[in-house]
Amino acid sequence: MYINRTVFSEEHEAYRDTVARFMDEELVPSHAQWEKEGIVPREAWKKAGDVGILLPAIPDKYGAPGGDRLFSSIVIEEQAKRGLSGPGFTLHSDIVAPYILAYGTEEQKQAFLPKMAAGEMIGAIAMTEPGTGSDLQSVKTTAIREGDEYVINGQKTFITNGINSDLVILVTKTAPDLGAKGISLILVEATREGFTKGRNLDKIGMKAQDTAELFFDNVRVPVTNLLGKEGTGFYMLMQELAWERMQIAIGGIASAESIIEETATYTKERKVFGQPIAGFQNTRFKLAELKTQVQIGRVFVDKCLELIMKKELDASTAAMAKMWCSDLNCKVIDECLQLHGGYGYMWEYRVARAYADARVSRIYGGSNEIMKELVARTFD
Repeated sequence: MYINRTVFSEEHEAYRDTVARFMDEELVPSHAQWEKEGIVPREAWKKAGDVGILLPAIPDKYGAPGGDRLFSSIVIEEQAKRGLSGPGFTLHSDIVAPYILAYGTEEQKQAFLPKMAAGEMIGAIAMTEPGTGSDLQSVKTTAIREGDEYVINGQKTFITNGINSDLVILVTKTAPDLGAKGISLILVEATREGFTKGRNLDKIGMKAQDTAELFFDNVRVPVTNLLGKEGTGFYMLMQELAWERMQIAIGGIASAESIIEETATYTKERKVFGQPIAGFQNTRFKLAELKTQVQIGRVFVDKCLELIMKKELDASTAAMAKMWCSDLNCKVIDECLQLHGGYGYMWEYRVARAYADARVSRIYGGSNEIMKELVARTFD
């Protein structure tokens, strides 16, 4: 048992029951097949929308559940506990939708959020380019205004929900000579002429999640597709990054907790030299050490959730949480895989899939090296 959590209300826990039941019934049985296919079918998205899994923290006037970010945290946790790395619900609900809610016009909100909440429209955000990585100021994709339209040219890569996407928030340069001050965010529908999707990228892990390259060849969109104001894209991105990084921390701790519990069960059942693996002092001490470290991480994450609800979470603390929890999750899974022995290397075992899925968490959302730099700046 872990210590009692106090951040969630009874209403939150009732929602958790709904989320857990939906995932157990609708996602878990099919996830292995989706890993083989490399994509989650759109029907699963629509079912998620029907039960209120999508856009949990978006106001109900847009057809969404109307909860808060603790509701979002529950979806993240329950997905991570089950190793459901395929459905890109979190990026859709808690990265793409909040940008539209915070910076979009009322017309944009009405046009996109209800469809996103229903699972009828799948969202993505296109930041990374082949040569930029974490350096968003160096993006080369351009959106040059011609009359009442922007003409977009460029390429993006590693885009979650890329194949399924119907709507993309594009990080682009509307003033290429101004560096960060020339970055804007533009909404691009997948139906726009010249917008094409490349291959579904073959990754080490997260096999069921469609991750794609996107290409923009003289794509024309109306100026009304601009999100916020021209030249404020970098500012908007920085404003939302703390919550985005917390999502990685939340999922990392939930994943680590579940892997420890599954490993503890496995070590009680698996026998070596005539006794359960759990009977060896090394196993017991190792599990005790991991559980202690994860409990410490859990308390930190829950404190960060409290700060989020008060709108007091700062960027450096979010960076600490993202760095610590993603590193810890990878460590926990590696140690638990070792306790599984050779079976831990078999794809049919959850720990093997978790090992492959978790590694990218130290890279995306800003690499952990960047997180260290952000924390280090607090000493300047």
